[in-house]
Amino acid sequence: MADATVTTETAPAGGHASIVAREAAHFGTMAQDWWDPRGSSAMLHRLNPVRLRYIREQADRHFDLDPESFTPLAGKTALDVGCGAGLLAEPLKRLGAAVAAIDAAPENIAVARDHAATSGLAIDYREGGVEAVAGERFNLVTCLEVIEHVADPVAFVAGLAGALADGGLLIMSTPNRTPLSRVTMITLAEGTGRIPRGTHDWNRFVTPDELGTMLADAGLSVRDTRGIAFSPTSGFSLSESLALNYLITATRS
Repeated sequence: MADATVTTETAPAGGHASIVAREAAHFGTMAQDWWDPRGSSAMLHRLNPVRLRYIREQADRHFDLDPESFTPLAGKTALDVGCGAGLLAEPLKRLGAAVAAIDAAPENIAVARDHAATSGLAIDYREGGVEAVAGERFNLVTCLEVIEHVADPVAFVAGLAGALADGGLLIMSTPNRTPLSRVTMITLAEGTGRIPRGTHDWNRFVTPDELGTMLADAGLSVRDTRGIAFSPTSGFSLSESLALNYLITATRS
């Protein structure tokens, strides 16, 4: 993997070393229309059902939950790292979890709090990086499409592992660093405006092997890896191919 350590424009809030200031600022500009399914986060809206399906499947299996329950995470704590304006945090709350969610962009947190209040959902939103939950532990930790935007991926994964309770479950997703992801996400999606320009730096994408090594070094074991594929006609779907994007589940070794 190319060196992803950033030495400038880092830690804009509270000395949180995982944050890259320009990344936080970029996503902060998207805050006001984050919940618009036709706005700048349209792709996330289309991707979210696939991610939720995977999270539910893995949580049901790991915690031996009732697959018929509407609130299977009742009695469990969840943390969403890099939550944006709450597209994942709100469904996790509706599944019954006590949810904390953090994001580097204060604009996102403000919109997330307003939207949750309007929806009648009590979610503990916090501004900052993974450092914002130092010393706390959660049964479920999610971190979707985030690691490619942080200052130091290795230290960031160690922070995620530190937030995981014994017996807990970590679920991450990120684009793979392949020719397909470069063409699909940079050339096509950003080039045509389907994703805001400047959202991704292909050189900072992380391969499954690289992420697996980071997780192992942080004391976690990979339990499942699944691809996310995209079709112009049918949209996103879970796939055996990891070439574009992938989800990965880990537990403490």
